Amino acid sequence: MLPTTASKGRGAARPAPPLFGPYLRRIVKWQQMDIEYTFWQMVHLCTSPKVQTKNQWARDDPAFVVILILFLVFATSAYCAAYGQSASHAALTITSVVLIHFLFAGIVLATLCWFLTNSYLREEPNSHVVEQRVEWLYAFDVHCNSFFPAFVILYVLQYFLSPLLVAHGFFPALLSNLLFVVAISYYHYLNFLGYDVLPFLDRTTFFLYPIGLVIILSPLSNDTDRVQSDKILSKFVLWLVKADD
Repeated sequence: MLPTTASKGRGAARPAPPLFGPYLRRIVKWQQMDIEYTFWQMVHLCTSPKVQTKNQWARDDPAFVVILILFLVFATSAYCAAYGQSASHAALTITSVVLIHFLFAGIVLATLCWFLTNSYLREEPNSHVVEQRVEWLYAFDVHCNSFFPAFVILYVLQYFLSPLLVAHGFFPALLSNLLFVVAISYYHYLNFLGYDVLPFLDRTTFFLYPIGLVIILSPLSNDTDRVQSDKILSKFVLWLVKADD
């Protein structure tokens, strides 16, 4: 989650030990995952993202990633069942959503943010403070936190609204675009919170700039004379589900 009790002073943070080894080992040990705490995190990401964690930057428990992947599998399976896809196409869709939409995109975005924060957004250390850097695993945690509310909007809410969204007309197209604007904007807002809380980073408002770009560009995709609402909806999961049509 997003630790917020630490101040922007330099003495508040300390570098965390490497977590890749224990993190990966715990993926196959379900008994060691804190499932209850993970669900609590997910609820608060959608309602009140500024909450305290276990006084460390990177998550040492893979339960959040594992449960989010299971949610993606269930949600995508529901899309495939609703649109009557074959078992083979459903398997391909689920694999694409998990590996490309979530993991691959997350690795790329986390690596980009990790590079930007460490290269351009860190405050200059002085002689009395140990130099601190953003861990890559923390950057991936921020992506996972930011992705979950977008998942709720674009996979869950959009699923229940899909009978309306696939209809032709201005209102379905407008509503479809609105869902994307809200989901993407909230993703970048949580991304900003994840880095703004680190006391050794500066100019983190940079991560809010994509929100303005999304708001400016969203009306351009709302031209129903050129783009039908079902094509707008296919930007995300239905693009895979209806790819064979």
